[in-house]
Amino acid sequence: MEDIIGILEDRFHENMDRHKELKWEEVLKLLDESAIKKIKYMEETGGEPDVVSYKSNIYIWDCSLASPQRRSLCYDKEARINRKKNAPQSSALEEAEKHGLDLLTEDQYLYLQSLSLIDEKTSSWILTEDSVREQGGAIFGNSHYGRVFIYHNSADSYYSNRGFRAGFKLL
Repeated sequence: MEDIIGILEDRFHENMDRHKELKWEEVLKLLDESAIKKIKYMEETGGEPDVVSYKSNIYIWDCSLASPQRRSLCYDKEARINRKKNAPQSSALEEAEKHGLDLLTEDQYLYLQSLSLIDEKTSSWILTEDSVREQGGAIFGNSHYGRVFIYHNSADSYYSNRGFRAGFKLL
């Protein structure tokens, strides 16, 4: 447990642009056993979790340059179950929920991209509006050519270079 807190503290100090107005001591007070368990999972799956200040709230988000190693997953359980051939073992939403995490919204993803271009060789599922999901689609993002792209795909698609970015609200 001390190791994961040390990793988070180092990353916190190395990336102050993600949380300019915060002090480590403030964040440390918010890290209960549940938060540490989530952070540990995020770290173990390559998410490089860090503290992010966003819209007056404090979050822990996957901040790795490449999509975390939670890949080859379709968007949600419905898509996985309805897939006719070669269904993956799980889905992005199922894995996030299992670990008490939320997929980043489109706004959150764009904000994270504004801090540092991510997903230049990978892509990440993004929380999708019901109106798109009801039509069988889901959205994902990545960056190329120095800009960010938000795309759509069928929710049952999955690729070895597409994972999901997740996080949770601390305060």
